[in-house]
Amino acid sequence: MSTVKPSSPQVSARMSRQASRDTTPEVAVRKLLHAAGYRYRLNERVPGMSRRTIDIAFTRAKVAVMIDGCFWHGCPDHATQPKANSEWWRTKLDRNIARDLETTRHLLAAGWTVLRFWEHEPPVGVAERVAEVVDRERRGRRTR
Repeated sequence: MSTVKPSSPQVSARMSRQASRDTTPEVAVRKLLHAAGYRYRLNERVPGMSRRTIDIAFTRAKVAVMIDGCFWHGCPDHATQPKANSEWWRTKLDRNIARDLETTRHLLAAGWTVLRFWEHEPPVGVAERVAEVVDRERRGRRTR
């Protein structure tokens, strides 16, 4: 990826402050899961892909939960296209989307269940869906 100068110092500062972990939607879902008695690992490395992480990992049940930001991961409803340095951004965001797909495929091939949610989804609904899948996977793994 080529080096591009930021359109302004303000933009550069704002983008460098973007959280890559412990985002508000992620913390909200984690609090609900923890309150319901679920225990999980945070920012667990993807097996075989040491530079990639799972936001919320249920390692025994092999359930990976990713809560993706609308801008950074290309939400079909809320993603925006920056006007400054638009070609550079399009390339960057397309690579993020491709990396997400590659990570999902890798985890599925390793026997994981992958759940991806957008940051705008209600945390209660996300936590309910995660709990449902974790419970199902735990039951299934005990009978195997």
